[in-house]
Amino acid sequence: MKKLILSAAALALSAGLAFADGHAKTIRLGTEGAYPPYNFLDDNGQVAGFEREVGDELCKRAELTCEWVTNEWDSIIPNLVSGNYDVIIAGMSITAERDEVIDFSDPYTQPDPSAYLAMGDFDPASAVIAAQSGTIQASHIASMGGATLVEFATPEETIAAVKNGEADAVLADKAFLEPIAEAEADLMLVGEDVLLGGGIGLGIRESDGELREKFNAAIQSMKDDGSLNALIEKHLPGSATF
Repeated sequence: MKKLILSAAALALSAGLAFADGHAKTIRLGTEGAYPPYNFLDDNGQVAGFEREVGDELCKRAELTCEWVTNEWDSIIPNLVSGNYDVIIAGMSITAERDEVIDFSDPYTQPDPSAYLAMGDFDPASAVIAAQSGTIQASHIASMGGATLVEFATPEETIAAVKNGEADAVLADKAFLEPIAEAEADLMLVGEDVLLGGGIGLGIRESDGELREKFNAAIQSMKDDGSLNALIEKHLPGSATF
């Protein structure tokens, strides 16, 4: 599960409550579209994956008309704050740092482990470790002491860095790395899982409390009837359920 760390303070611009004037408005759901199985673009260029199914069902239960937009990861919070979309649904872990700038819904996943992917054994305490920039995996590596962090803009670049020798390993969400380890014979998961973050939630502007509560009620409804667990088991096998 990706965990965004804010590199600079964002100003909470007056984007406006989604339905403050009492009229229905299309709610724009912002995602990265590049982090399977959470979110990715299918062969038709449409957003797909775990969060597509979760988001569509949440909008249905909240009786909201929603549309999907994609945004690069490193600017995903600033563009929410400035009003380019209304909700972030992009594998974003709930953290105190982010909560200073935006609000979060209740979590729609439990905390999920991160893992190391490498071409062989290595010592995390002294290794060069790749991570996607703006993630709490990157923050974790930077705080370790002894390890050297190398950051890349996309998750694909972190994998390439290991394969071409720029990094000894990559630290990322285990659900993202497992299919890569299974598909590529020269790559493997190494060492113990690393537990980071407090679960994934929807990112919502601080001014949009009514929208947040609508989504919270929908999330709770999916938890109560088991449909959220069913989607977790479908897309994130082995992850903790509610």
